[in-house]
This record gives sequence, structure tokens and C-alpha cells, in this order.
Amino acid sequence: MKLNDILSGQFNSAEWEQKGYILPQFDIATVREKTTKEPTWVHFGGGNIFRAFPAAILNDALNTGKYDRGVIVAETFDFEVIDKAYAPYNNLSLSVSLQSSGTIEKKVIASVTETLKADYQFADWSRLEEIFRAPSLQMVSFTITEKGYSFNEADLARGLKPVFAMGKVCALLLERFKTGKLPLTVQSMDNCSHNGDKAKEGVLAYAERWVKDGLAPEGFLAYLKDEKKITFPWAMIDKITPRPHEKVKEMLAADGFEDNNYIETEKHTFTAPFVNAEEVQYLVIEDNYTNGRPPLHLGGALYTTRETVDKVETMKVTTCLNPLHTAMSIYGCMLGYTLISAEMADEDLRAFVQKIGYIEAMPVVTDPGVLNPYEFIGAVINRRLPNPFMPDAPQRIASDTSQKLPIRFGETIKKYIARGLDMSNLVLIPLTLAGYARYLKGIKDDGTPFTPSPDPMLEELQAIVAPLEVGKTDQDYSCLHTLYSRKDIFGINLYEAGLGEQIEGMVKELYAGNGAVRATLHKYVLAR
Repeated sequence: MKLNDILSGQFNSAEWEQKGYILPQFDIATVREKTTKEPTWVHFGGGNIFRAFPAAILNDALNTGKYDRGVIVAETFDFEVIDKAYAPYNNLSLSVSLQSSGTIEKKVIASVTETLKADYQFADWSRLEEIFRAPSLQMVSFTITEKGYSFNEADLARGLKPVFAMGKVCALLLERFKTGKLPLTVQSMDNCSHNGDKAKEGVLAYAERWVKDGLAPEGFLAYLKDEKKITFPWAMIDKITPRPHEKVKEMLAADGFEDNNYIETEKHTFTAPFVNAEEVQYLVIEDNYTNGRPPLHLGGALYTTRETVDKVETMKVTTCLNPLHTAMSIYGCMLGYTLISAEMADEDLRAFVQKIGYIEAMPVVTDPGVLNPYEFIGAVINRRLPNPFMPDAPQRIASDTSQKLPIRFGETIKKYIARGLDMSNLVLIPLTLAGYARYLKGIKDDGTPFTPSPDPMLEELQAIVAPLEVGKTDQDYSCLHTLYSRKDIFGINLYEAGLGEQIEGMVKELYAGNGAVRATLHKYVLAR
């Protein structure tokens, strides 16, 4: 069983279906031909999240028979992905959905019709320019991570041949401008706040520099800023897509599916002809398109207003997912866990995050309307975090914790204050913040050391708690005032919020000695 057999037509479809593989229900050749002639969607960033989510829901839309155009992939960063994960399989891939029940769903994805290396050194660049001159083009989108939207003076100074992604997109938009100021929507699908603004900021930075240097006409800037021509909508995306998993590879091999080799590029991108991901997914998009759009709603995407996208994102990052992840990562590291799914089998930890979400954070959530907060958090606790297939680790999630605390917990505390709510309702959120002072010591609950995850503030914050010792009685805890009054770390001065002394008391309990982390966690979770 090989992906290329599907294109050749020389394969036994009954065998694939008997083994649980869902095959494309559309004519692949026809979709490819129409997309080549009249492209509607170009996506930058052909990584695992794209294949598991945007490409997969377009595949679902094509299976309905109500749409007939695929997506063209442009890779700006790691060109080996095109050479090794797409080209050998004629742009087909296998999406493996990892169910919390322990089963898997296997679906052949044939929505990608063409793959291109987005760089001037390749002949593909002229094809990209041709695509951007096409009146039929409706959307360009991105899954390039938040770092992909960056730019610097050196790249701005390279003129019309920049290296960074936003510069390349700006150069292609200049082609579209010259063709007749054709409309287009620039759609970020990356997991970062107000992602459309990041794309807009990056594109405009290059355009402004080129106009200033005489490399582009003044009208180019007006074109990019005209929302009847070019838009940069916001989106909220949520789906965990880890590296290809050994267990999945073994299951596919047992089926007789041969395209199950691992690929690691020189830039350390980990991919494969298959992509495994969790079953739960959300894509909420601001419906602000200037030239029409691919009907991704046929595959489950939700189109709505910018205000609603913002509410969904706020719900996710301040209540229903991200704070739970951080709480679990801090205590999971101290308790010696290496898998989030294993933490969810721990009664104390499961109750800990469940009560943070339902009891403490939920009172300040604004229901976005398109997604129910209670159902969202229920999926997180009952299906997402316990998923045995998801090899996510608290050590990964604990990276950059100092940068996450202001949003994931500080915003909730601020809303309690702004709305005049009873601060005594906050117990486990303060316990999370107290745990951070214990986590920074790098000593597990059993007394053995561990290495805290990378964080730009790690050394500075560790220096603050350096005077504290685990198990030492009658020590001076005055350094905690320095830590918990830091607005840059917690988003608010926790003493001014009326929580500083409460958190200090919890820290003292956590530092009492070996076993103190478990005992303190159990005590407050049980009481809550």
C-alpha cells in the first residue's frame, strides 16, 4: 500500500477501505488541472500542522463535491520538506487522527495540487509570480510560526530580494499590484494573538522601505492599506500536531502501508509521508475577504467577526486551555512527570486543572457564541490532555513560562478586580503562581534536581529565589516580595491585587521539604 498507487489507479481501493483508510472522493486529476489554470489558494509553510489541519479540511470540502480547487503550497524556510515529504509522494499524504479512545482515523489527503520553493534561486519563483498575477487567486495563508513574521534592518535593506517570509510575500503582492491592483486576502493561520496584524505589520514594513528607496511606487502602499483590495484577517487555530510517532508508524506498517519512513531535514524539521495529530481541532476565522474565499466551512472552519475571533482566543489562552497547560507543566516537572497524558491519570493534577478552569477562571470568561466555553474545556480535560497518543511533555510546555504567566493568569486576576468579584474564589491560580517560585529552584519533590525549561528570564528569576532552600526551617522569605511584585512577570503586582501574602504562605508550604509539593497540592485541591 503506497500513496503513489492511488494516483496511478493501479491499487485495490477495497483493501485500503477494509483496513480503515478513507480515500479521496473527488477526481484528483481534475482538481489539479483546474487549480493549475485558475488557482484560488496559496499556503506558505508546508509543515505538519498545515497537512493535518488546513489541507485536511480542504480535502473534506472537496469530498462534498461542492468545490473543485486545491491548495498550492509554498515553502519559505525548509526546502527539504518539498523534496522529501511532498515530491516523492506526488503531494499526497496520510492524515492520522489520534483518538482519545486509543483508536486512529486514517485519511488520504489529496487537496495539495502543487508544491513550490518560495525563493529566487529556484525556477519555482516565476511560477509563484504567475500565480499572484492570476485574477482567480483569493487567499494566501500561513503556518510559519510566530517567528516567521519577523523582519530586520538587514532584510529590509536587501531590496526586492528579501530572505524572510513577509518580504517574499510583499514582493509577490507587488506583482499583483502591477497586474492591475487585484484584490487578495492575506490570512494568517498561526497560533499567535491577533495574527493578522503580525502579517500586516511585516508586509507593510517592506513596502514602506521599498517605496522610500524608490523600488516600489507610492500607490503600492495605498493598495496594501485599502481594505477593499487587501485584508489581513485574524484567526484562532488550535490543534496539537506532534512529530511523527513511533507507535503510529508501527500501526501503519502492520496495515501494509509502506510510506511510513521518518524524515529529519538538515534544519531539523521532523516530518514523514504521514502526519499524526489529535482529533480535536478549531479554526475560527474573521470573515473579511475581498475576492471570495475557499469554502473551508465545508470542512469545519468557522467564519465570524473579528470581535468574535478575539473572544474565542481570549477564552482559550486565559481560561480553557493555555492556563491549564502551564499549571500542569509547573507541577508536572516538580513531580517527575514526562508526559501530559500521564499527568491526567494523577487524581490531584486532574482535579487541579479542572477546578482552575471550571471554578476559578470561568466566572470572567466572555462566551464567544460560536464555541461554548464549558464544552471547550470539557474536550480539553476529557479528550485532549488524557490522549495516550499525544507525546506532549510538561518540559516542553514549561518553556518560556515567564512570558506566558501575564496572559494566562494575570488577565484573569485583573478581570476579577475590574468586575469587583470575590478574590477569595482564587485558590488554585495562586497555588500555580506559588509553584513557580518552587519550580525555579530546579528541585523535584523527591529532592533530586531537574533542569528548568529554557526561558529568557530564567537566570534573573532564579537569582531572586536563590536564598531559599528546600527543607530549611525559619528561613527569610522576603525575596518573594521582589518576585511577586513584578508586573512584567505576572501582569500585575500581586500584593496590590491582594494575593501576595496568600501566595507567600503557599510557597512556604511548598518549600517545607521532600514531599511538600505533593502534600500542598493535595491539600488545596481537596479543599477547593
